[in-house]
Amino acid sequence: MTLVSRVGFGLTRAVSDLPSVFGAARSAARRLGLCAHSARVAMLAGVALMALAPAAFAAPSEKPLPALTPAPAKPPAAAAANDGLSGGGFYIEADTLTQDDANHTVIAEGHVVARYGGRTLKAGKVIYDRDSGVVNASEGVTMINPDGTAEFSQSAVLDKAMSQGVAIAFSTRLQGNISVAAATAVRRSPDWNELNEVIYTPCPVCAKNPTPTWSFRARKAVEDKKRQIVFFRDAILVVKGIPVFYIPVFWQVDPAVDRKSGFLLPTVGVSTMRGFSWEQPYLQIISRSEDLVISPQVNSKVNPLLNVEWRKRFYSGAVDIRAGYTYDRDFDSHGNRFGDLTSRSYILAKGLFAIDEHWRWGFTAERVSDPLIFDKYQIAEPFVERGLYAADDRRLTSQLFTTRQDANSYISVAAISVQGLRTTDVNATFPTIAPLIEAHFEPPTPILGGRLRLDGSAVVLSRDESPTDPTLPGINSRRGTFQADWRRTFIFSNGLRIDPFLQGRVDYYNLTRLPAPYASNASVARGFGTAGFDVTWPFFKRVGPVTYVLTPVAQLAISPNTQQDPRIPIEDSVDFELDSTNLFQVNKSPGFDLYEGGQRVNLGARATAIFDDGRRFTVLAGRSFRLKNDPALPARSGIATAASDWVFAAEGNVVKGLDLFGRVRLDSGNFSVNRLEVGADVSWSRFNGTLRYLQEAQDASGAVIKDLDFHGAFFVTKHWGVTVAGARDFATGDWRQREFGIVYKDDCVQVEVVYDRNDTVNSTLGPTSSIAVRLTLATFGNSGYRPGTLMPSR
Repeated sequence: MTLVSRVGFGLTRAVSDLPSVFGAARSAARRLGLCAHSARVAMLAGVALMALAPAAFAAPSEKPLPALTPAPAKPPAAAAANDGLSGGGFYIEADTLTQDDANHTVIAEGHVVARYGGRTLKAGKVIYDRDSGVVNASEGVTMINPDGTAEFSQSAVLDKAMSQGVAIAFSTRLQGNISVAAATAVRRSPDWNELNEVIYTPCPVCAKNPTPTWSFRARKAVEDKKRQIVFFRDAILVVKGIPVFYIPVFWQVDPAVDRKSGFLLPTVGVSTMRGFSWEQPYLQIISRSEDLVISPQVNSKVNPLLNVEWRKRFYSGAVDIRAGYTYDRDFDSHGNRFGDLTSRSYILAKGLFAIDEHWRWGFTAERVSDPLIFDKYQIAEPFVERGLYAADDRRLTSQLFTTRQDANSYISVAAISVQGLRTTDVNATFPTIAPLIEAHFEPPTPILGGRLRLDGSAVVLSRDESPTDPTLPGINSRRGTFQADWRRTFIFSNGLRIDPFLQGRVDYYNLTRLPAPYASNASVARGFGTAGFDVTWPFFKRVGPVTYVLTPVAQLAISPNTQQDPRIPIEDSVDFELDSTNLFQVNKSPGFDLYEGGQRVNLGARATAIFDDGRRFTVLAGRSFRLKNDPALPARSGIATAASDWVFAAEGNVVKGLDLFGRVRLDSGNFSVNRLEVGADVSWSRFNGTLRYLQEAQDASGAVIKDLDFHGAFFVTKHWGVTVAGARDFATGDWRQREFGIVYKDDCVQVEVVYDRNDTVNSTLGPTSSIAVRLTLATFGNSGYRPGTLMPSR
């Protein structure tokens, strides 16, 4: 028997070429006092030990067996270079290294450390049997992998071929802070690993917090590395130490895999319309840049709805298509079905592609066969901006467009079709817009000492029915517009700033199917011109930690009086009004059909308080005056009279975490409120929310508006909180929405139970109530999936 204290040696050649490294082994043995035979045995033990993962037992280029997150294999030479070893070299050291010739074993004891292929093995004792090739590691075995993950076991055994092995009392922490523990870990082949009596959790586990928020406990877990799936048998979902759900068999995508086919977390709810509802999404990975989500929604009161979403990323862009289909009768807010069986469907699609550095093209396709399908089946986020042009709420826009943009110019060409889902919408009155062309150019060099902007626009509108008289056909119009805008700035030493400007615009209209008493077809040409200047003169004053800025603002605009040609339909300027955002715009009309002409003066003042800690508060007051009334402008706009309505606005964050805003327009005659909008955004440590109130004397349809909208979340403790949301119409006394929820959230789980009540009547749907359960588990299911979101580029 040979005994050496604190032995360590390293070799840098390929492990598979053992005869060629004997010379180096003999040299190391001589320096350590070992015979050549002893050095060879120790070297063989080191080779075996380096492949030993207490629950993994992987070859050097493989991820350790029990680790449920296989990483891409690294070449042994590259991995070894990280720890100072090259050419497949290995290193082993121990307090004592003993060769037992009688029992044909080599024993390493006391702080055994072995490194090979970027992995480090630590154990209290390692025994290598020279006859059978079996390696036994015990007394606290630790394997540190190249990716930084660590695996632990009480003891481990590996066969000579390093293809089979067993670890006892195994545990590991994987990528994503996932913890796995098992009574035993068995490697039956390089691609097949078994864990018995296993616990799986991504939640923090420590001495102070021994019980994770949630975990899966299973009789057996099998990792199939080829299919990148982990199978669980006899699994129990445990929440806060309480078993809540038993699953005989299920499988989970390997957590280390970015994207893998499998079931996502379901959406479960109960409502008065559909009864009990279960929507179970399944994600099918087609390729690294393409996937398909199939989400059947099964309901107890009405027929199922099949939802699908196809997403694909191309070299130059991406496509996202959502769709749904069901075959059922119509039903009311209580799930009572009536009418004939028919197909009901929706599609929400978008795409955007790059042609070259400057050119882009894209599309949206948004249509429904039933205007209430989103309400009936609670489809997530149907009304969001998808393309170049955004529609109003409860209206769908299908469009095809292309754009070109560089530092000085922009052009877009689009075709648009709109479908209205409001009860008052008549889709025959919505025009088909094809094409719509918009262009902008700004020369890079100053023109006459100022900046020049050139804008062009052209549009063709076709409609089937008149918006004002359903017995008449709609007016078809074609319009072309060219506009030039020049402005220059002069700043004087006392702070006075003067901005002279010139604007000119020409329009050409071709109109067909005009109603009587006009001729059926007409062509109209018109021109506008405006000259004027802006004057601002800011005054500053410092008081303690606050800087005050008072800025009087005046604008003089002179242009010929305009008369609106009655043959030109008002298409794009139907709904506009004076407010703080357009008070100092030369032409306050947002579209092309109307133009603000005449001689006018816009006056106002802005006061700002700026605090040293970054907070600020701003107040604006102003009014517009013209020489005479302009009957061409809508009466509700607030600028049609010689003296306009008063406008006031305020915004700021005078308290940290609390942002306030308010805008009001007071009638020029009696100071009554024509429009009021106030709100607040709160973001504090345990509370965040938004509050909005809107009051309008009369909107474009003649209705009175008094709306309150709010939503917020308040966490009573670090993890427990409540959520509220609501939308109330004070003019009708209806709650459009009332929502209350209880939420639990920590680093690895979020659970929401939400009650929703809607009291409005929308066609066949009356007041409805529903309860939904929303569950998000870290690293599990669809924790990172959101409908309508394109895949990240890979």
